[in-house]
This record gives sequence, C-alpha cells and structure tokens, in this order.
Amino acid sequence: MWRKAGPTPEFDSQCFTIQTVEMPGLLGKKIGMTSVFSADGKNVPCTVIEVGPCVVTQIKTIEKDGYEAVQVGFQDKKEKHTNKAEAGHFSKAGVTPQRHLAEFKSFETTPALGDTLTVDLFQEGAFVDVVGTSKGKGFQGVVKRHGFGGVGQKTHGQHNRLRAPGSIGACSYPAKVFKGLRMAGQMGNERVTVQNLQVIKVLPEHNLLIIKGSIPGPKGSIVSVEK
Repeated sequence: MWRKAGPTPEFDSQCFTIQTVEMPGLLGKKIGMTSVFSADGKNVPCTVIEVGPCVVTQIKTIEKDGYEAVQVGFQDKKEKHTNKAEAGHFSKAGVTPQRHLAEFKSFETTPALGDTLTVDLFQEGAFVDVVGTSKGKGFQGVVKRHGFGGVGQKTHGQHNRLRAPGSIGACSYPAKVFKGLRMAGQMGNERVTVQNLQVIKVLPEHNLLIIKGSIPGPKGSIVSVEK
C-alpha cells in the first residue's frame, strides 16, 4: 500500500530540522533489489536495506522538551564538515558527528545517550513501514503524471492534441480553475511511505534488512524503517 506523505522536513543535520516519528525505528540506506525463494518455491522480490548502526544523540523528555523521543544519528561525517552548533551537540552525547538525524518514539526500553542501535531491533516475519524520497521525474505532462489518455485518444482527426490536457474549467462561471485540478508539473521527489512490508531476513553481521516488495527512492538513498 502506497501513501504519499505530507510536506515533512528532510533528515538533514545541516539545518537541524528533524522529523519525529510516532513509533520506534532506525535510519538506513537503500542498497538495491534482489529476490529470494520462499518455502513453497515462489520467487519473492525484495529490497535490501543497510539499517544502522545508529547512535543515540539526544534523549527528549517531557520535563525539558515537552514530549518524549529518542534522537538517533546515521552515517559518520568529518569534523571539518560540522559547524560549531552541531559539534557541541554531538560532543555532549559523546558520539562522532552524524550526517543524518531523526527522532523516534515508543521504544520498549529507552536507550541511553551514546548507545548504538542496530538492525537487531527488527524481527523476521514482522511488518514495517518504510519512508523514503521518491525518484524525481522533473516537469512532466498529464499523460505521464496522471495517466490521461489525451484529447480524443488517437482517433477523431486529432493530429496535435494527443498528449494535451484539454479543458481546465468553464467560462464565466465559476470563472476560475479549481484547486487540485490535475495538470502538468513537478513529478516525483516527494516523501513517500510504504506500509506493511514484511521482513524476510535479518542479517545482523552485515547490518542488512531484506524486506518484501519495493520502497521509494534510488539506490543509496536514505530511508526510515519504522516498526
């Protein structure tokens, strides 16, 4: 099941804008797709995700922050690429500078500051939600973006209207174009959530998670895996 996420901020430590997720999870990197054979001999398409290790960079509390959450970081980065605000934030946690940050809630046991969270958080057979950024397609027309058939299809004497959008409204009434009308525009490059994907295999020695089905984004993109 695909669900388009709203205009949520990116997992970007450069501007310290962090997304908060209402369930436990970890950050990871999409490696690519493969397939495995199930017990009954079916070839199942799967996605391989490198999940963690993630370090705990901050513990949010109700007394201090107004809500409870665990902030985790993923992928080390060089100190020369870290500004002073970030450097102080990470040194307080006793961890190396992290490239990506995110907040998760509802952990069974709240980890301590500086702890390392691994792919062992997930179990085989469980179902997870994966949030990623879909591939950008650039400015696209209504045929590719919305599946329009064109004006009059290929018949009825049309020679230059096959991929045109057609009418976008009436005349003197309502004298406007309604909001949400499907038109040409930017396609892709959006935060997308894929829900209820089954965990096929957990490989803790390689920090890998094999998930049934596909997830948004190209190879190497950063995703959030939520329990």
